[in-house]
Amino acid sequence: MAAKSPAAVAPKRPVLSVSARKIKDNAADWHNLMMKWETLNNNGFTTANKIVNLKIGTQFKDNKLEIECDDIASDCGKLSPNYNEELEMFCAELLGTLENMAKIQLKMEKLCSTTKGICDLETYHYENGDCRTPLFHTWPTTYFYEVSFKLTEMYKKEIRLKQTIVQEIAHTADQDLMMVYLSSWLYQPYIESSSKLLLESMLLETGHRPV
Repeated sequence: MAAKSPAAVAPKRPVLSVSARKIKDNAADWHNLMMKWETLNNNGFTTANKIVNLKIGTQFKDNKLEIECDDIASDCGKLSPNYNEELEMFCAELLGTLENMAKIQLKMEKLCSTTKGICDLETYHYENGDCRTPLFHTWPTTYFYEVSFKLTEMYKKEIRLKQTIVQEIAHTADQDLMMVYLSSWLYQPYIESSSKLLLESMLLETGHRPV
């Protein structure tokens, strides 16, 4: 009787091993996207700070000169011929940063959606009630989705805040409000401190970090 070729007896690759690879890739993507977000956030803060400094500096000059005329806005423009041009340039720069951050946020949503799909696939394969073996160490697959969902919600709320800041920061004359916008951009109130722990835990579970 002829021996079977290795290909004929090789076991079929389990679908969950494919799921494990995808989740591991997603964890790496989360790390990369969050690092890129932080870089853009720092760049955006630098630009927003330039906008605020420009506006405050112009207000200070106007107050110091104590100009009194019927058309003060026109005279202020003459005193700062480059003001509008600089402000427009910085606003365009900040808008560009925001757009790049929005792209990252959408990619995060896709990662979350992919993880949800993997959970649904696992539920289908184990619908008869069989015991589910963790894909890696201890986490059930659903926990990867829970973590992804939590992170996605944080960044979704944060991008909305940043959209408001970009819309308002160049149009307010209130210095205190400008400082609030700057602080909010830098410290990102909707991205909780637990986000880093969630990311590191996911990297540890998937083998990207040594146990």
